[in-house]
Amino acid sequence: MHAPIGHFDNARPAPDCLDELTGPVADAVRDWSGSVPADQIVYVDTDPRWADTAVFVEHYGQELLERSANCVVVAGKRAGETTLAACVVLSTARVDVNGAVRRQLGVRKASFAPMDTATGETGMEYGGVTPVGLPGGWPVLVDPAVVDLPYVLVGSGRRRGKLLVPGKAFAELPGAVVLEGLGIPAA
Repeated sequence: MHAPIGHFDNARPAPDCLDELTGPVADAVRDWSGSVPADQIVYVDTDPRWADTAVFVEHYGQELLERSANCVVVAGKRAGETTLAACVVLSTARVDVNGAVRRQLGVRKASFAPMDTATGETGMEYGGVTPVGLPGGWPVLVDPAVVDLPYVLVGSGRRRGKLLVPGKAFAELPGAVVLEGLGIPAA
C-alpha cells in the first residue's frame, strides 16, 4: 500500500496491524464507526529515533510538517475537581490552554497534564498519544484546521509508528468538539 502522505516504506490499513497498536488504539480501530471506513486509517511504521518533528519531516517528507497534528492531554481544575481532555492541533500551532480550552471545559485553571497522568490514563506511550482510542467520556477538542485536511499524521499510541487519518474523521471521534481558536500560531 502507498501512504496517502509522506514517504514511508511500510504503510498498511490500521485494521490489518492491530498488534502494532496499544490496546486502547487497537480497540478503537476494531470498533470503528463513522463516515470514514476503518481501512482508510493507515498505520505507518516509523523509527522512534526520528520521532521529534524536525528530524521526522526531514526523514519522511517535508510536506508532513503542515499535515501533522499533536494530541496533548490537558487537565482542567475547578472546585477541587479535575477534568482531563485531549486537544488536537496542527504541529505548526500551539494549544490555547488558557483561553479556548479553559472556556470550553468551564474550568478556572487548565494546564498540560503531567506525563505520568497522560500515559497512565490513556494507556499510551509518551510522545505517541493519539486521539484514537482515548478513554470514554473525555472531551476531544479538535482545531478546525485538522478537520479540513485530507489526511493528518498523528501518533499511534506508541513512539514507534504513526497513523494517517482522514481529517474529517477527527470530528466524528467519541467526545469530539471542533473548537475555533484551539490552535494558535506557534511563536
